[in-house]
Amino acid sequence: MHNSTIQSFLLEQLPLQEVHISGNSNHLQIIAIGEIFFGLSRVKQQQIIYSSVASYITENHIHAVSIKVYTPEEWNRARKLHADTSMSY
Repeated sequence: MHNSTIQSFLLEQLPLQEVHISGNSNHLQIIAIGEIFFGLSRVKQQQIIYSSVASYITENHIHAVSIKVYTPEEWNRARKLHADTSMSY
């Protein structure tokens, strides 16, 4: 299964601003960004994504998945932090 298929599926099913998928069907990494996560616990945030891709897992299209979720504000901070820490001097 192509990562773009899962990315499109998540964008169609949930009100997300961005979805980034990497890896392969053995271990898929999902980064989801959306206001939908605001005010929810990390567990609840991940459950939203997991429940959306559960059928892909039960049908053996995905073996394992790791999920990171961010509100747009959290995503902007995380990207800035990553950019700041990966600078070479």
